[in-house]
Amino acid sequence: MRTDTPSSPDEGYSDLASQHVSLSRVLALFRPYRLRLAGVALLMVLASAVSLAGPFLLRAVIDIALPQHDLALLVWLVAGMVTAALIAAGVGALQVIISSRIGQAILHDLRVRLYSHLQSLSLRFFTGTRAGEVQSRIAGDIAGLQSLVTETANELGRSLSSVIMTAIAIVLLDWRLALFVLLIVPGAVLISSRVAQIREALTYEQQARAADMSAAVQETLSASGIILARTMGRGSHLSQRFARISRDLAKLEVKSHTAGEWQWSLINFALAVLPAMTLLAGGLLMRSDNPATIGTLVAMIALQEQLLWPFEQVLEIGRDMRKTRALFARIFEYLDKPAEITEHPDPITIERGAMRGEVRLENVSFAYREDGQPAINDINLVIPAGSHVAIVGPTGSGKTTLGYLLARLYDVDSGAIRFDGVDLRNLGFDTLSQMLGVVSQEPYLLHASVAENLRFAKPGATDEELIAAGKIAQIHDHIASLPEGYGTIVGEGGYRFSGGEKQRLALARTILRDPPVLLLDEATSSLDTRTERAMSLALENTAKGRTTITIAHRLSTIRHADRIVVMQAGRLVEEGTHDELKARGGLYAALLREA
Repeated sequence: MRTDTPSSPDEGYSDLASQHVSLSRVLALFRPYRLRLAGVALLMVLASAVSLAGPFLLRAVIDIALPQHDLALLVWLVAGMVTAALIAAGVGALQVIISSRIGQAILHDLRVRLYSHLQSLSLRFFTGTRAGEVQSRIAGDIAGLQSLVTETANELGRSLSSVIMTAIAIVLLDWRLALFVLLIVPGAVLISSRVAQIREALTYEQQARAADMSAAVQETLSASGIILARTMGRGSHLSQRFARISRDLAKLEVKSHTAGEWQWSLINFALAVLPAMTLLAGGLLMRSDNPATIGTLVAMIALQEQLLWPFEQVLEIGRDMRKTRALFARIFEYLDKPAEITEHPDPITIERGAMRGEVRLENVSFAYREDGQPAINDINLVIPAGSHVAIVGPTGSGKTTLGYLLARLYDVDSGAIRFDGVDLRNLGFDTLSQMLGVVSQEPYLLHASVAENLRFAKPGATDEELIAAGKIAQIHDHIASLPEGYGTIVGEGGYRFSGGEKQRLALARTILRDPPVLLLDEATSSLDTRTERAMSLALENTAKGRTTITIAHRLSTIRHADRIVVMQAGRLVEEGTHDELKARGGLYAALLREA
């Protein structure tokens, strides 16, 4: 494994591209549509073959019909040229329609595949990655491929088939002139390849800077970002930072489109003077023992025109397609990230009626990769079904990490967590989601109505069920007082509601699913004392027959728990009831004194 730092962005990109992108992998995206692609290819060949009839008919017009004043033959030849053009146009239109549908289907497959794969990654990936970066790869990079799979690939196929068929026609027309005409091909391809290589690395850097812009917009133009900027008086600074990112992106855009332009101008020069040089070569051949006819020379010029435009297109498309390798590198880099949280190949399913809610932690240890220090160290804990266990401890003791492990947002490094005797890693995802309901310290609400947010947990829930869950969470009266009631839009991140109201909405959403195990991670931290007491009473009523695990910082919320577990530095250091731990005079008693 390489451990050295790349000496340049180009070197770093080259390593990344060679690791993640290959021609076979890109072609695999098209494989499910190979029959339809074969049909498109046949249409391309047909269109090119039909269009080649024109120059040969033109030669017959010049060498036969016009010199012999044969009007009937002239009419037939002209009619043939019109018919060929009409057929080529119709076939070309059909080809564009079919290839566009194929291209959009491929983009859809890739977009959904990337989104689904990201859903399978652990929380570790998302805590270390900017949301704007993820959005840039799903939206920006895949959108950048749209022209490739819908228009560019279609144009490449059409132009390439036209070049091949025209080259064959040129050889058949006069092989001597054909050699002269095709002499420029190797040099043009070599120059085009060199320019494409330069622009490819620039495109990767350009997309990375575009991701910086996406992240900046998402972070600073959200409700939280605006509040921060206004209260800190940093709006001008953020505008200057955005201007700097935009300026860098603009420079890269210009550089990406103009790099190697002088080399490319040599190709344009060669293609521009080729007809004139062909006329000169034709004039010399007319003095040979086997002279070329005027009709042959005119037809050759016509074929050249028919060859040079698609040939130039092939070179340009090849150059631009090379740039899409940078987009594939960014997309495949995410697709190749290992899915740390995967469902067991033969998952265990527990019917909802058979779930009891017993939770066991057996020698559980876990460390974040960033520092390697154990956040959870050799935890053993049994939580009987239907009991209420509180987990407390000072900041950094591992309480929230333990909650992440219980919800399988991370997998344990060693030991096992068991629900109703089944290792958490062997449970089916659907079974786990039915078994455990989580209300986190920072609840997330969708930019949708209250009802839609609640039904995210149970899509088929009735209005009566929504109201019942709202009442348990002590939020129904507030919702009912709003002009639109449960149809009220909560706003971006739930900003139309206070912190306590958002937590109660999140709690109502979880209660709606009626899970046998309820994990409350600081779920009442934003509630005032009166509301907290009312909701605690409601939770006690709904907790009958339900296992409740409360991760708490405010010790007043867990005094009546069946058992309190005290953590410190990732270890379980005390365990007992409120009165027992208070009388013991240990860490819990110290936390009580500090409260």
